[in-house]
Amino acid sequence: EQIAARLRLMHPDDPAARVSHETIYQALYVNPRGELAREVRAAIRHGKVLRYGREHRQHQGRPVDGRGRIPDMVNISERPAEAADRAVPGHWEGDLIIGEHSRSQTGTLVERTTGFTMLLGLPDNRRAATVAEVMQQQIMTLPAQARRSVTWDQGIEMADHAKFTIATGIPIYFCHPHAPWERGTNENTNGLLRHYLPRTSDLSVHDQNDLDNIAERLNTRPRKRLGYLTPSEVFNQLALQ
Repeated sequence: EQIAARLRLMHPDDPAARVSHETIYQALYVNPRGELAREVRAAIRHGKVLRYGREHRQHQGRPVDGRGRIPDMVNISERPAEAADRAVPGHWEGDLIIGEHSRSQTGTLVERTTGFTMLLGLPDNRRAATVAEVMQQQIMTLPAQARRSVTWDQGIEMADHAKFTIATGIPIYFCHPHAPWERGTNENTNGLLRHYLPRTSDLSVHDQNDLDNIAERLNTRPRKRLGYLTPSEVFNQLALQ
């Protein structure tokens, strides 16, 4: 669907340069057989050969993670209304994605309005001081109007949130325990990132340059909710206003 809609944007006056999303689906999922089918399955992000209805994908449970409590947390209920309704860019959602045997990690930041993604290289550890330092380095490369707040879960890696806020002026809001849907944009993006950063891999092998290249792949992917523009296109337009 992304490809079909993007082609219409890129070639508005050339009907020969268009194809329906159903035609693409049939070509990729239905027609291939044998070795070609295996190659297609390996190339598709989610690794499945058939699409499923929404009811098939419903989440059946949310595990308890047993994380400790962080002092001086500001609850997500205190977050400005402009962040909740995505009316103003610059409000971010963040989390860690963890590698094999929980021995490696990468930080993720996703802007709520546009879905623009930044990745935080954490090759050595996920201690609070390290996460705060790397996040500060990354987010302070943005213009001031593009860095208004960060929303995180109650992971102990964000225990230095107060120091981060003092250094940057960016408040951090915390979700309720075991409520990943309160960071829905970030959760969805983390699912996309798992194509490049699988759970069964050592994430420490990726340096910041690697992570920037992965983020660019997501940021240049057309999104339906953006009218099939890319996160980079919309973010650059809004952030520079």
